[in-house]
Amino acid sequence: MKKIIIYAVLISLGYLLFSSLGQKEESLILSYEVNLEKQNLQFFLKNESGEYYNTFYNLKKELENKDEELVFAMNGGMFMKDYTPLGLYIENGVEKHKINKTQEAFGNFYMQPNGIFYITEDKKGVVCKSTDFEKKNIQYATQSGPMLVIDGKLHPKFNGGSKNLNIRNGVGILPNGNVLFAMSKKKINFYDFAQYFKKLGCKNALYLDGFVSRTYLPSKGYKTNGGKFGVIIGVVK
Repeated sequence: MKKIIIYAVLISLGYLLFSSLGQKEESLILSYEVNLEKQNLQFFLKNESGEYYNTFYNLKKELENKDEELVFAMNGGMFMKDYTPLGLYIENGVEKHKINKTQEAFGNFYMQPNGIFYITEDKKGVVCKSTDFEKKNIQYATQSGPMLVIDGKLHPKFNGGSKNLNIRNGVGILPNGNVLFAMSKKKINFYDFAQYFKKLGCKNALYLDGFVSRTYLPSKGYKTNGGKFGVIIGVVK
């Protein structure tokens, strides 16, 4: 009987520890899962007048004028001072900016391998290394870097315990094919941020950006309109 009681106590302690870790991780990361078969995920850069949206507010207002609702939005990749995408950008099947093949340069974007997040015309989400990308039947695509998870393994240049802390956001593909977007609520290093995607089963995940990162997600109380971006990724209904 004593053994049974001790065993039950150990199970309970393990459950409490697991729950505590889960709650801790949930408190550090804001996430949003998208089923591409059921939800309308789009990439945005400029409005019909050729002006950059720049903010969630501008995009939200534009959609409301069309009787559409912005459900979720996140900045979708690095950009230059004039808000031009730093790398590949495809919107509605049209290539707006060419792939960046630069291998050696300073900055997170150029930490090789970097990668591309894209959606095919048949509603499949993919994250791959930029060197593996093939421009076939692509509806949307954005290039950024570095890759966070590559074929189930963390980027080889990430170090546990790194003091390189920052707000970070990224995207990965879950085992069920859904797209997982995540943003750290507090400053975090690359290693720990990448681990989040790996633990959830993402074989490949891509870093989108750092300190400028923002998320619009009213369902979880995030209605921020701050920040100015190049590409914006959003779910519309």
